[in-house]
Amino acid sequence: MLRTLLLLVGATVVTSQISAQQQLTSSGRAEIDAYLAQAVEQSRIPGLVAIVTSADGELYRGAFGLADVARGRAMSDDAIHNIASMTKPITSAVVMMLAEEGRLGLDDPIADHLPGVVPTAVFASFDPATGQFTSRPAATPVTIRQLLSNTSGLGYPFSNETLFALIGTTIPSPSVTAYPLLFDPGTRWAYGESTRVLGSMIEAVTGEGLYEFYSARVFDPLGMDDTAWVVPESKLERVVTRHLRADGRFVEVANPTSGDLGGAPRGDGGLYSTAPDYAKFLRMLLSGGLAPDGTRLLSADAVALMGENHIGDLRVELQPAANPARTRPFPLNAGRDVFGLGFQVTAAHDDPELRSPGSMSWAGIQNTQFWIDPSRGIGAVLLMQYLPFYDETALDVLEGFERRVYQSMESMQ
Repeated sequence: MLRTLLLLVGATVVTSQISAQQQLTSSGRAEIDAYLAQAVEQSRIPGLVAIVTSADGELYRGAFGLADVARGRAMSDDAIHNIASMTKPITSAVVMMLAEEGRLGLDDPIADHLPGVVPTAVFASFDPATGQFTSRPAATPVTIRQLLSNTSGLGYPFSNETLFALIGTTIPSPSVTAYPLLFDPGTRWAYGESTRVLGSMIEAVTGEGLYEFYSARVFDPLGMDDTAWVVPESKLERVVTRHLRADGRFVEVANPTSGDLGGAPRGDGGLYSTAPDYAKFLRMLLSGGLAPDGTRLLSADAVALMGENHIGDLRVELQPAANPARTRPFPLNAGRDVFGLGFQVTAAHDDPELRSPGSMSWAGIQNTQFWIDPSRGIGAVLLMQYLPFYDETALDVLEGFERRVYQSMESMQ
């Protein structure tokens, strides 16, 4: 209990006053259907699944287009997607569970729990022509809070030109922890391997593998039966084929037809899941940390703390497209929004047809998206499955979907 109180010191925890029941109008649901169907029919994207939920249950569910273009397999609402970095908020929630149990503190140096992994030096200079660099000692050690808020100094090669020049498209890619930090911890925001390190820390602190621990603490209590790092052969027919937009058309990245699909568990990505499963995770957060049977996974204060600003006067920075085949520059609202503990947090704006200030969100590189709007009591999942990330069409579909969700709630205001 003492550790939990220390965890919350200095945070302004606001509990949203949310109506007990939320609904979308029938005309609003029909408009969402029509919009998403049109997006697919115009061949703008191969297929998608969308869900809107409140803490009490689903408000909307729709599946459109194809899960496998070459074979003509229709998209189903329980189709299994690679959700990539939508793994990160789940890892962040698990870290908060351990913090509430007193097994770690948010301001602990990561080296206290996982020694010798995170760099203690910062890039001082880099020559892209030769690949040579110099470094200097970091001003301060990296903390768990900085890893959760992406202010650790760790990056990703696909969104950082220095790391891309050093690592490139090498497969398997070496961890960026083999190189110096991009900046002194806590001085800037950059997207990177921070949550991967947190996954390794969870294993070190608990003595368990990620899948076993996440299953016991998140997946099983929430009934997320289709969420795992490995898809068994028995479920391969439900896996959505990934695509790459190139030269104005989509090229398939074929899935295996036998055997299991997936890889080793890690904290920053790799999970496969469904829109209904991920909506269950969002409902837990909207419910203040409660599972459907009333089991408490997180305290309401811990959930609220995750949605607070943990980067001070810093702002989320636009990440360059160092590898344009994988991603366009991201994220949305860079330069305006802040970051919490595992979530981008929406800053003040005046557009009532978009998620409210204080909303929590993130995405996956295959153009999977979600947001939680605590002040309006809703969350939404929109799963697509193609590269490049932040493709203009994917962003258009996301905004159109989001606007129609909020338009359909007008009668409840």
